[in-house]
Amino acid sequence: MIVQNPYSGETVCDVALDFGAELDALLELAREAQAVWSALPVAERARRVGTALEYFRENAEEVARDITLQMGKPIAQARGELGGMFDRAGYTLSIAESVLAPDVLPDKEGLRFRVEHDPLGVVFNLAAWNYPLLIPINVIVPALLAGNSVLLKHSRTTPLCGVHFERAFARVEPAGLVTSIQTSHEETARLIGDARVAHVAFTGSVEGGRAVQRAASGRFIDVGLELGGKAPAYVAADADLEFVVGNIVDGACYNAGQSCCAVERVYVHASLYEEFCERAATVMTSYQTGDPLEEETTLGPMVRASSVDFLEEQVASAVAAGARLVCGGTRLDDRFFPATLLADCPQDARVMQEESFGPLLPARAVAEDDEALALMNDSRFGLTASIWTADAERTERFVRELRTGTVFQNRCDYIDPCLPWTGVGDSGKGSTLSPYGFHHLTRRKAVHLRSGS
Repeated sequence: MIVQNPYSGETVCDVALDFGAELDALLELAREAQAVWSALPVAERARRVGTALEYFRENAEEVARDITLQMGKPIAQARGELGGMFDRAGYTLSIAESVLAPDVLPDKEGLRFRVEHDPLGVVFNLAAWNYPLLIPINVIVPALLAGNSVLLKHSRTTPLCGVHFERAFARVEPAGLVTSIQTSHEETARLIGDARVAHVAFTGSVEGGRAVQRAASGRFIDVGLELGGKAPAYVAADADLEFVVGNIVDGACYNAGQSCCAVERVYVHASLYEEFCERAATVMTSYQTGDPLEEETTLGPMVRASSVDFLEEQVASAVAAGARLVCGGTRLDDRFFPATLLADCPQDARVMQEESFGPLLPARAVAEDDEALALMNDSRFGLTASIWTADAERTERFVRELRTGTVFQNRCDYIDPCLPWTGVGDSGKGSTLSPYGFHHLTRRKAVHLRSGS
């Protein structure tokens, strides 16, 4: 399997695929490792996980460069992803002992009760390419701390990141604790159906999530699905545009917009709308495209040429429906799509309903809060939403009524590890991060003790 640099077209690596008996042997190694690992105290697991993660500090520049070479993320952003990975891992390590400790319940006469949090076994982690460290770390660290082992199938776009995780955990015993594989869709489905796999965590497209869910049908295991998004933002009448515009544009264009929680729709109070569009266009035209290994590049290439085609189709469809193209909108070449602002977008336009996954921001004016709320909820997705206002009462109303996994006030496109990462509708199911991220990676065991006869 050849991986090509999306900027230069050069071959980054050629990775052999795993099939049949070889895959079965790797899965069996993971199962054996889990039996040994789960017998260790949580504190010892945490110590070994911390030791393994030092690999990424020691090899930070190589890891960042591999991210950029494989999927085109500007090198400064790739380094930033390493920092984010350590933030998430560090928080998860800090809460593991308290979260995984037994829940001791009040005694009754002659009776003692507690609830243990037992590991599941082998966790099969199917990780996406757009954040090739952050996405797998959301599963790997809590899964290991809970006493599971991890079989990691990274995206075919970023297999070297899977290799880095395997190298990191090869530093600690037992062998096979985190195993990186690459294989076909058919073999992936077979593994999901294997009785030795106890949980599947998938990050990717809605269609991919459906395929994973189908492969697990008939088995009584949980499947965690982190899928697409169409994150709306609402700029209320009292918003500070000087602060708001840069944040929303960054939320739309960071990582070339290739993020499930990127801002993909913005509704602006009519009193601020024209000024918002003017300011946003100024920011968007300042992005620098070019070689993502160069420090000054702020907008990297799309990961594949088909993404450029799709974005152009969305823009053309929106303009045909009455939208106004303010800036961008046409490919620079088959690699780069410029930061693009569309104004006056009809709510039923494709660009307002389909996930774009690119540096494309459609906007429309709204008259008041009720209209904004209704339009924000008019989506099959529900991953994140942001409201830009200083009004606490307005914010709390949106918190109550928005159909989404995360609500931001005066922030967007950010994941704090103390909060669960979860979705509604076609954005998926299950939770990662926070104490709740341990829940679906463990099973509850009720302990009911009676003293004497």
